[in-house]
Amino acid sequence: MRLALKKNIPLLVFVLCLQISYTKAQNKIPQIQLEKNQVSATFIEAKIDSIIAVLTLEEKVAMTHAQSKFSTKGVARLGIPEVWMSDGPHGVREEISWDAWGNAGWTNDAITAFPALTCLAASFNPELAGEYGFSLGEEARYRKKDVLLGPGVNIYRSPMNGRNFEYLGEDPFLASTMVVPYIKGVQENGVAACVKHFALNNQEHWRDKINVEVSDRALHEIYLPAFKAAVQKANVWALMGAYNKFRGQYATHNKILHKILKTDWGFDGVVISDWSSVHTTEEAALYGVDMEMGTGTDGLGTTTNNHYQHYYLANPFLKAIKNGELSEDLVDDKVRRILRLIYHTNLNPNRGLGKMNNKEHHNVARKVATEGIVLLKNEDNFFPIQDKKGLTIAVIGENATRDMTQGGGSSQLKPLFEISPLQGIKERYKNATIIHTMGYETGASVYDEILPATLNQDSLFVKAIEVAKKADIVLFIGGLNKSHHQDSEGDDREVYDLPYGQEKLINGISEVNKNIGFLLVTGNAVKMPWIAKTKGIIQTWYLGSMAGYAIADIVSGDVNPSGKLPFSFPKELNDNAAHAFGEISYPGDGVNQEYTEDILVGYRWFDTRKIKPQYAFGYGMSYTDFKISDIKLDQEKYTKNDQIKVTFNVANTGDREGSEVVQAYVGKHKSKVKRALKELKGFTKVNLEKGAEKTVTIFIDAATLAYYNTEISNWSLEDGTYYLYVGNASNNIVKKIKFSLF
Repeated sequence: MRLALKKNIPLLVFVLCLQISYTKAQNKIPQIQLEKNQVSATFIEAKIDSIIAVLTLEEKVAMTHAQSKFSTKGVARLGIPEVWMSDGPHGVREEISWDAWGNAGWTNDAITAFPALTCLAASFNPELAGEYGFSLGEEARYRKKDVLLGPGVNIYRSPMNGRNFEYLGEDPFLASTMVVPYIKGVQENGVAACVKHFALNNQEHWRDKINVEVSDRALHEIYLPAFKAAVQKANVWALMGAYNKFRGQYATHNKILHKILKTDWGFDGVVISDWSSVHTTEEAALYGVDMEMGTGTDGLGTTTNNHYQHYYLANPFLKAIKNGELSEDLVDDKVRRILRLIYHTNLNPNRGLGKMNNKEHHNVARKVATEGIVLLKNEDNFFPIQDKKGLTIAVIGENATRDMTQGGGSSQLKPLFEISPLQGIKERYKNATIIHTMGYETGASVYDEILPATLNQDSLFVKAIEVAKKADIVLFIGGLNKSHHQDSEGDDREVYDLPYGQEKLINGISEVNKNIGFLLVTGNAVKMPWIAKTKGIIQTWYLGSMAGYAIADIVSGDVNPSGKLPFSFPKELNDNAAHAFGEISYPGDGVNQEYTEDILVGYRWFDTRKIKPQYAFGYGMSYTDFKISDIKLDQEKYTKNDQIKVTFNVANTGDREGSEVVQAYVGKHKSKVKRALKELKGFTKVNLEKGAEKTVTIFIDAATLAYYNTEISNWSLEDGTYYLYVGNASNNIVKKIKFSLF
């Protein structure tokens, strides 16, 4: 026995050494979970350093690409969790299958659908944007999502863009102002907002291949400010790349955009690819993609096992690092950003549990809807419509009952309920008689396909005329929908006119009933040759769960409309700047596209070129009247570091409570570079009881009057004379005041 033990002493020593080494190694593994008092940036960065030191190269690479349609891997042996994402600029998307785009079939994933972001922008209410973001973040948190893929801040360049309804309008100042509280609200819940799509993804047609050529001035002055505000003012934790190319290189891993984002702006968050927007391992590694999503058409592929391992940032990335072709520092930077995101979200010990479909969220959705709805026309005070016995209201149009949360692409939602305009009107109007017919019909909304209508259109037309004859008032509820080639991801609209024969139907109705009010359901401008056939027009947007109630609030006068258009309505498509220079400007030649209008986007174009729009940016009517007066500047001359103080009085001169949005624009007189006539630099929404008056102030930082100087690749603020323009729409200026900067 002793001899046997003696012979085995070397083996026992070896085993003991292994055990000691293993124990020491285990002791080096950091505690991953934080305590509630350990959330300072300094502590977290030190914690991340300690984690990166014990991760294997394979573990690090695995964190930088998808493991399913909407998740990335964690590191199970260390307790680092997976990251789970969801589409959701205006509601958390239903659960999607692990490896396919189909609905996962859950029964507990129905949510509150909030109004689309065009409606939020039309509210001109940043405080409300914060409430919107917080409510949406609570729903994402309840659904155990770590990243919410929104908001979208791509600029409304053309009314043909199928995805405009997801964005915040044509003006960079408005978009920047509204996106900051939205992001902060979402992230208060320990859920990352993911601002998208960076950058210049301003159309859906050819989005995956079109190469955008745009000047540095337009890039920095028009298309990047909202992203910059998201990064520097809202501290957004994630950002999504775009499909298109910019100056010959894909935007998701573009050298120029990468430098702007991560070096110039100091973005310390995660860049997530749009699904399948990565095209090369080397560029993705070098130019800022931190998480590659969706490159495979399905999770396992059709010919290759374990397809996720063959993403550009998977095995090819691992191989390139091992071969010395790419530095391990690149993956370390990506993992550092991912871990930072994780500590903000699913390892954040202070985040709440979230809420979903509660009364507070429904109230926020309804408030956003009512504040964003825009009254465009109100001849003879057609609106509001009183509920009284003996009154017959004909509600005509497919959009009166159509589900507007289905379709539209990645913004498609599965709400717990969606109140249709017809239901909202019926519930509100207890005395009047409500009659309804479709008038026209379209196919169901599905992605990337147009389904045919199933009913006879001639019969629907005839029935609509019969119903209109019986009514005192017609409410025509039409516009666009969420189908392919309408307001939907995947491609653009093909015509600027109303689709589905609606103009013919309006003309037919007007021959038998002149009292027509049009409730326009769109996320885009439309051509309006039929405008004279209507007494009133209300732009209602896509309003989500509470749509019908919000529409009835406005139509009945229970709520006074206060929304303002976040983009211009051109009379003709060629009046829009993107369409004024031929196909090379929009949609491009299939390879390249030139933003020939440069900085003159939206109202900048209409104002500077003296083109009259159908409806101007910032326009919106009320059921009461306002007077803006006594507009003054606190000085006549300002230094470049000053804050410009604009004061004015707003009086409600009508007979009911209401809100007015006062807008302050600034233009440079005789600038040495091309400028728009004026640019929005401030706004405020003022609520007043009838007969009330209030003195209001808008502050403008002089530094925001700078232009992007391409000679020095930086901002320059010109000395000289400027003009302040104050009004309630871009084309309705009450006063113009001269001042100077020195």
